[in-house]
Amino acid sequence: MTALRKFARFLAFGFGAGNAPMAPGTFGTLVGIPIYLLLQPLSALTYAVVVFLLFGLGIWICHVTEKDLGVHDHPGIVWDEIVGYLITMFMAPNGWMWIVTGFILFRLFDIWKPFPIRQIERRIQGGLGNMLDDALAGFYSLAVIQAAVYWMNVQGA
Repeated sequence: MTALRKFARFLAFGFGAGNAPMAPGTFGTLVGIPIYLLLQPLSALTYAVVVFLLFGLGIWICHVTEKDLGVHDHPGIVWDEIVGYLITMFMAPNGWMWIVTGFILFRLFDIWKPFPIRQIERRIQGGLGNMLDDALAGFYSLAVIQAAVYWMNVQGA
């Protein structure tokens, strides 16, 4: 295995979080928190571009890792959870309450897999399929957070 493929697996496994014996997706999502904290000061446009690039990178690293392991959506592959969490937190208000809320919402949508997430997970294979279902869970979570922020602002006005 080449060094590049090993590095791809290291990233796909969330810097080692995917090796957790139980709930690797949850541990992968936890890895997303410090990454979010690093990206949080960026402008909305720059944040979105970085997350889009991480999504694109994820398609490749998940594809390479799945191919090497011979397993579609191996439980240890958690890069998709990291990016899904970053999508969740796009334009979220500052504060630990929102970080925890985003974490809980993302994990719920990632596990629950409402329409069309489960269908996409079953039909689209490879790195794109691996990344897309978690990205959609992130968008659902993002929508809930933004709706809550809007509602709180309306109530406070």
